Formats: sequence, structure tokens, C-alpha cells
Amino acid sequence: MTRLEGKIALISGGARGQGAAEAKLFASEGAKVVLGDILEEEGKSTEAEINASGGDAKYIHLDVTKEQNWKDAVEETVRIYGKLNILVNNAGILLRKGVEETSEEEWDRIQDVNSKGVFLGTKAVIPAMRKAGGGSIVNISSVAGLIGSTSAAYGASKGAVRLLTKSTAVQYGPEKIRCNSVHPGLIDTDMVHEIFSDQETMSNRISITPLGTFAEPKDVAFAVLFLASDESRFVTGSELVIDGGTTAQ
Repeated sequence: MTRLEGKIALISGGARGQGAAEAKLFASEGAKVVLGDILEEEGKSTEAEINASGGDAKYIHLDVTKEQNWKDAVEETVRIYGKLNILVNNAGILLRKGVEETSEEEWDRIQDVNSKGVFLGTKAVIPAMRKAGGGSIVNISSVAGLIGSTSAAYGASKGAVRLLTKSTAVQYGPEKIRCNSVHPGLIDTDMVHEIFSDQETMSNRISITPLGTFAEPKDVAFAVLFLASDESRFVTGSELVIDGGTTAQ
């Protein structure tokens, strides 16, 4: 398949889970993929897996909370592949605590990774996308960025991603740089299983989902693929919700 033929993509949090699923799918659709992550061993493993299957991938160290890391990642991507067309701001962390239970340090950490990381990534890729004649930025938010939840810091960070997406779309649309957000519900990843470790909580969450199951990483990856590709050339500033119907209730 060649839905991304000739495209160069940078994916943050690309070493494992959702980011790795996106990277593998992108590569299978013809993109050359740069995996940015702090998880070196897993990042190199995903790189090797993609390359062994006939794709073209490169792992680089990327701490999304550091502006210089982002600048280096973009520079390295352009150095290796000559341009940059797609950014997936996928890196994120989860904290299930309410307002009073959340410490200042926890609040800052969640905002740094989930919100500031998306801002820094977006800021870093704009010049390269401008030089390439346009591009697509896909920001991974959450249903927690659309509706209230008991995860105060996490919801606030994902709500920030939603509105930053719209601001980016408005500001850079004239330069053919699109920006959209994806809002997953429960996804069957290691991070979700670490947070919802007891079976009763997992079962309760599944029971309130109209489709009656978790999404798999590939379910989100296919949506991200659409937004990254030219098939969505007239889509910007939008929200794509992948939650099994949870927010429809």
C-alpha cells in the first residue's frame, strides 16, 4: 500500500504501544518514519522490526519536554531524509487523580509531557513543513480532552491539546499545514493496563462502552493514517473521536 508514499513522518512516543503501531502502519503505507522516544531499547527494537519487514525507520532520542531535543529531532530527520511532512504528537502519560489528590509536581509533570510537549513539537516542525510546502500534524488527545473526568491534570492537559490543535490549524492553514486531534477512549496498551490494573475496574469501563470492548492500537493508528495522508487534505482543526461510543451517551 502507498497511502503515504514519499512522505517523511516523525512520531513522538514511537517506541512502543500506540506510537509503535502508528509507525509500523505508516511504514507499511510507504512513509519513512523517525521514532522519537526516551525508551532507547524499545525504540531500537521497533526500528529493527520495521526495517526487517521492508520499511524504513530510524530511532532517535527525544524527550518531548525539552525544546532542544525537538530541534535536534527535526534537524536529524531532515538530514537523513531530506524533508519532513508529518508529525504525530503521540507521547503522553496518564495520572488518575482528582484535584485534591494531585500534587504540584504531578500537575507540572503531566502538563510538561502532554501539553508542553505537543506545543514544542508543533513549534519545531513548522519551519521544516513550510519548506516542504505543507504538512500534517496529528495530535493525540483523549476523550478526557472533551468531557470531564476524575483525572484532573490529565484531562486539563488533553483539553489544552484540543485547543492548541485548533489554533495551529487556523494560524498555519494558509501555508498548507494542517492540524487535527484524535481522541481515543480506552486502548489496549501497556500504559492502560498499568493504570487499570484490577479486573473489576477494567470490566466496569468496558461495560459503559456501547461497543463493549477496548480499542486496539491499530484502530487509532488507522485514524491517524487518514489524517496524515492527502486523503484528508481538506480536514483541519477537527476532532476525530475513537471511543466505541462512550462520549455519545
